[in-house]
Amino acid sequence: MAGDKLSGSELIAATLKHQGIDVIFGIVGIPVIEVAEACIRAGIRFIGFRNEQSAAYAASAYGYLSGKPGVCLTVGGPGVIHALAGIVNSQVNCWPMVLLAGSSDTDQIGMGAFQELDQVEACKPYTKYATRPASLGAIPFSIEKALRTAGYGRPGACYVDLPADFIQASIPDDKYIESIQVPPVQPAPVYLADPAAVKTAAQTLQSAQNPLIVIGKGAAYARAENELKSLIETTNIPFLPTPMAKGLLSDSHPLCSSAARSTALKQADVVLLVGARLNWILHFGHSPRWSKQVKFIQIDIEPEEMNNNGAITIPLVGHIPAVVRQLTQSSIPRLPDSHSFLRTLQSAVKTNIQKAAAKSKQGDETAVMNYHSAYDEIKKLLPAKDVVFVSEGANTMDIARSAFDVHEPRCRLDAATFATMGVGMGFAIASQVYYPEKRIVSIVGDSAFGFSAMELETAARAKLPLLILVINNNGIYHGLDHNDYESSRENNNLPSTALSPDTRYDLIAEACGGRGWLAKNRKELREAVKAALATRDTTCLINVVITPGGRTKLEFGWMTKKSEPKL
Repeated sequence: MAGDKLSGSELIAATLKHQGIDVIFGIVGIPVIEVAEACIRAGIRFIGFRNEQSAAYAASAYGYLSGKPGVCLTVGGPGVIHALAGIVNSQVNCWPMVLLAGSSDTDQIGMGAFQELDQVEACKPYTKYATRPASLGAIPFSIEKALRTAGYGRPGACYVDLPADFIQASIPDDKYIESIQVPPVQPAPVYLADPAAVKTAAQTLQSAQNPLIVIGKGAAYARAENELKSLIETTNIPFLPTPMAKGLLSDSHPLCSSAARSTALKQADVVLLVGARLNWILHFGHSPRWSKQVKFIQIDIEPEEMNNNGAITIPLVGHIPAVVRQLTQSSIPRLPDSHSFLRTLQSAVKTNIQKAAAKSKQGDETAVMNYHSAYDEIKKLLPAKDVVFVSEGANTMDIARSAFDVHEPRCRLDAATFATMGVGMGFAIASQVYYPEKRIVSIVGDSAFGFSAMELETAARAKLPLLILVINNNGIYHGLDHNDYESSRENNNLPSTALSPDTRYDLIAEACGGRGWLAKNRKELREAVKAALATRDTTCLINVVITPGGRTKLEFGWMTKKSEPKL
């Protein structure tokens, strides 16, 4: 009714609702409690976390899965600093996310106000856009621009400051209605690659002896699965997914070369990169992992990504599904089934799968498990479809990548490009919110899980039926057995990688309102997984005890160097 007064917090909530936001992740406090409550009244779901890092990680993962910016709400000052972890993770991974945070009153700037921080400047180096609205009426425009900027072009993170006096201000309802008329963000523009570059790329693929398609998570974000399937099955070119691109085409596809990764990289002479970057995950495109003569064709939405790290590339700048269609229409000849490169890869895939299967059969029913035997038991019981894998932790994540096949797109999340530990619970919660009907299976190392363990309470409170498997080897990379641990502690000589043996993560889950199981062998793990899969009303955690590894050399496959440092 004209003449009524509404609050700034209600304006913020109405703007978010008008822009299509249906869920917010965050932690409330002064002055953003009113914003969260207004959002709830407006019909927006609010998932309250225990740590801003995890909330920001959840928002970033939700942006990746949904293709629209995930939104995180925190207090100012330390809340923003904690949430910076999620902002940077979004920016490095190229996922759309918007952080909204409360800040001190506009008339108290520089006076030492409560939790005062120049939050715009703090966020600016790690975002595409960071702003403090100049007035209450500018908030709808600022939020729309942040959402639009986060999702347009190469996706990334944005920040909007919400001063306390704006949140608590009153605004006449007629002015309020006028303020939210900023149009909703429209889908990002779609544009094609230069036809001349497409022609050059097609000719280069035609002349290749050993062509390979490498699929990155950018292709997964762009929802390019149908276009890629058409290109790959038309040309018969083998493909290799990076870790989070697994499932864009099923890992069981006959042209999938995941199990022959080293062979594929070394022997390929022309490589089509689809939403993948030549960073550490792909060994920078350099020898000896790659042939010195390899040529790269790169599809990416970001022009500045082309020819990174000195790799020779044919740039195809544009919307990934549209550019893949351009290539498919370029009449690239089909690789014959008898082609030597295909046969080499298929032979290597078969051999390596057999080796992995042999490792998984180690140990009897009552033996202490290792990664492979534990994963073997878990795999046997998981559903064939509608499973989303979340994984973090060095060895836990790396071995799980090859142990668990993924058959659907955007159904695997891990530490990703920034190799961030502590993302597991935030990613799992975001996945369950986005995929309410799928089974979220989070396979995490004990060290990585420790970063965000209290989010078990968040998940249980939200009634999210997560299945969390903590692979517990008493340490970072490797732990110590009980006797070695006690002896080392007594002599004040514990290695920096050691964690306490026998930590009962399962009891933490129960204390937080979930269910927990301890599994020390195959039989106990099998029974625990069956019971957890039958539970759909709360979060489940299985504490999977494996051999500690002891004082063996620390290695991580992605970072192994094969050459001397260059001057």
